[in-house]
Amino acid sequence: MDAAISTLLSPVILFFILGGLAGFARSDLAIPESIAKGMSLYLMAAIGLKGGVQVAEAGFSLGIVAALAAGLALGFILPLIAYPALRWFGRLDGVNAGAVAAHYGSVSVVTFVTGVEVLTVGDLAPAGYMVAVLALMETPAILVGLFLANRSGAAIGNGEGKGGALWREVLLNGSVVLLVGSFLIGIIAGKDGFTPIAPMFETAFRGVLCLFLLDMGLVAARRLTQSRALTVRLSVLAIALPILNGTIGALVGILIGLDVGSASALAILAASASYIAVPAAMRMALPRADAGLYLALSLGITFPFNITVGIPLYTALASWFAGVIA
Repeated sequence: MDAAISTLLSPVILFFILGGLAGFARSDLAIPESIAKGMSLYLMAAIGLKGGVQVAEAGFSLGIVAALAAGLALGFILPLIAYPALRWFGRLDGVNAGAVAAHYGSVSVVTFVTGVEVLTVGDLAPAGYMVAVLALMETPAILVGLFLANRSGAAIGNGEGKGGALWREVLLNGSVVLLVGSFLIGIIAGKDGFTPIAPMFETAFRGVLCLFLLDMGLVAARRLTQSRALTVRLSVLAIALPILNGTIGALVGILIGLDVGSASALAILAASASYIAVPAAMRMALPRADAGLYLALSLGITFPFNITVGIPLYTALASWFAGVIA
């Protein structure tokens, strides 16, 4: 409870709440899209660089391999858990269930960045290689979601020869390229190379994150109020799925020997739902799927829940699992 209160009262989360309240109140507060995109690029570059530097200092180990394997496995398995729940309890057709399942098997970079910041402030900083796990988990869920939708009779793509563009979007989307690229740069540069640019990518990081989450609060609130496809059942799943996935991630993290901070980060990754890379792929691959629906669920409900309640919950679960298994 103390950790949850501390998280909610941190400036990072309070800026998100401010944005949400302003959005629900229909304030004219807004951050220009170009600035918001610039802040997103900055945050991904910063988290990738710092993760690479940490790996360069610590060196490669079996722990890195185990974490990568666990992340890859979760990326394939979590959509398979979400799909039947969305079909039977959420009462979605196969196409929309497959599209939404892909979102809940993939990851949210902003949720991860926020979680790492909260964990670091709480002296539970995760290992730097968790950035690589983040990048690895983004794509498998897209493939599984498309497979599930295709099983229900949905044709992949729109029949206009865009299959190549789809796979390019899946495998070379900007967030993955920037995260992996900056991660590798951090490994190559090391601590000595990072020191001269640390004021840019470390000192300013929290301030930029606060402003970015202010914008995300605005976007989430407006997306939620504009959706007409949400039902009570789907809203319940938008909270139940991240709790289930986060619990699985925390347990897997502890079982493979991760420290509490890194296991918490894996739980946050498992619990998060994509609202950038996967929507782009789904719009191209499954034009019949309701974009307003999967964005309202992932961005309008799951993202705010994870930012305000989920992060301390998954941290507590990882700590509890560590105590029980030890």
